Amino acid sequence: MQIEEKSPFDTPFEWLGGEARVRVLVDRFYDLMDLEPAYLELRATHGPDLANARERLFMFLCGWLGGPNYYVEQHGHPRLRMRHMPFAIGIKERDQWVACMDQAMGETDVPEGLRTRLKNSFFQTADWMRNKGV
Repeated sequence: MQIEEKSPFDTPFEWLGGEARVRVLVDRFYDLMDLEPAYLELRATHGPDLANARERLFMFLCGWLGGPNYYVEQHGHPRLRMRHMPFAIGIKERDQWVACMDQAMGETDVPEGLRTRLKNSFFQTADWMRNKGV
C-alpha cells in the first residue's frame, strides 16, 4: 500500500516554497523549453520571445497554487482555454508541456509528493487545453 506524502503547509504555494520558488520553477521550465530538442514543437508555439510567457505563467501559478492572485489582478479571469485557442495544441504539445514541467520540477527539487500531485493536475489542465486532434 502506498502512503501519500502529507504536507505540513496549507497550500501548494507554501509547500513549494512561495513566490521565489515559483519563479525558479517557471524560469527552469522556459529555459528547458528553449534548450531541449525534446520540446521543439512546444517551443515553436511560443514565438521568438519567452519573456511575456514567463511572466504570465509565474503570475498564474502563484494564484493557482494558492498564493497571491497576480494574474487575476492584472488580466482578469484566466480563461485558459480561450486564451490558448490561437495556438495549435495537440497531444504532442500537451505531452511536451507536461514533460517539460515535470523535468523542471525535478531539477528544482519540488518535493516528490507535491510533484506527483502537480503533474496530475498539469496533465488534466493541459489535456483540456487541446484544440487539435493530434
